Amino acid sequence: MAGHSQFKNIMHKKGRADAKRAKIFTKLGREIQVAAKIGGGDPSANARLRNAILAARAENMPNDRIKKSIDAGTGAGNNENYEEMRYEGYALNGVAVIVEALTDNKNRTASYVRSCFVKYGGNLGETGSVGFMFDHIGLIAYPANVADVDSMFEAALEAGASNVESNEDTHEITTTPEGFISARDALEEKFGEAEKAELTFRPNIMTEVDGETVRTILKMIDALEDSDDVQNVIMNFEISDEDLQKLAEG
Repeated sequence: MAGHSQFKNIMHKKGRADAKRAKIFTKLGREIQVAAKIGGGDPSANARLRNAILAARAENMPNDRIKKSIDAGTGAGNNENYEEMRYEGYALNGVAVIVEALTDNKNRTASYVRSCFVKYGGNLGETGSVGFMFDHIGLIAYPANVADVDSMFEAALEAGASNVESNEDTHEITTTPEGFISARDALEEKFGEAEKAELTFRPNIMTEVDGETVRTILKMIDALEDSDDVQNVIMNFEISDEDLQKLAEG
């Protein structure tokens, strides 16, 4: 799993380097708008909105644009109506894929997602076709220098977390979806604002692939994320340290 963790770091850097800021702001704005529509415009009483605002600030999204998105969600702004959609299927080599989207045109988004699967050797399936390969979890992350491993473990345990994984860069705390908010609040009271706090999917079954397959999968991820409608792409692949090194070297 060390290789998989290192790969995630490479992907993170790659995404930041390739991303166009306007596209990032569009995606973040939609998430803020939907969160405000579902749970109201007060982030202190709406965990999803609070997390969306934190993500937006991490990308230096202007405050007036954040406010505009909140207003749109609560009915004070434009009347765009976004729906949450989830697509499931398989990429090349049987790699399981979940695509989360926010869209105002389901036919457009479904057509685009399907075309990405087909173009890169995958198959779009029915909802639930790969969901059993992923766990729905709460994820809370802190920089490693916030606390030592034992202190973070003890605090997470007291907060009701399910697991803690620490390395030289970060502490990753996982919770059940139901226990996410209370654990996040308890940890933030002790350590301050989390670097990341979100509900997400994590693979429970991994599919090992080689470097060439990963190159194709990366192209598929880039194509999917090029759509303003697509918010998240989650896959269950891992790669050997040897192939990971080759990939990192280009």
